[in-house]
Amino acid sequence: MARTLVVKATAGSDSPERCAQAFTVAATAVASGAEVSLWLTGEASWFALPGRAQEFELPHSAPLAELLHVVLTSGRVTVCTQCAARREISEDDVLPGVRVAGAAVFVEESLAEGAQALVY
Repeated sequence: MARTLVVKATAGSDSPERCAQAFTVAATAVASGAEVSLWLTGEASWFALPGRAQEFELPHSAPLAELLHVVLTSGRVTVCTQCAARREISEDDVLPGVRVAGAAVFVEESLAEGAQALVY
């Protein structure tokens, strides 16, 4: 059975290095053939909206929009239900392929057999 990597990004532009690290690890795992689930929580929730990842800049880091595209192409991207609600982000607002789900789904994915969860 292949292992699944669940990555939770808790930071956005407020902590750019931590944010970029989460996206980099998720995209690298996808490129390595792993099943990946990237969770956008807190300020990272904004990157579920069209155009937001393109605005993110961090020297010596891969463009966030490209990393997000890699994960959306071959993995799964989820925005935390409560985080989305606090930011008035609805399912109609997010990029195609992004879902909105809550803690129960995160716990289910994280505790699945063969799963590894990382929080940034």
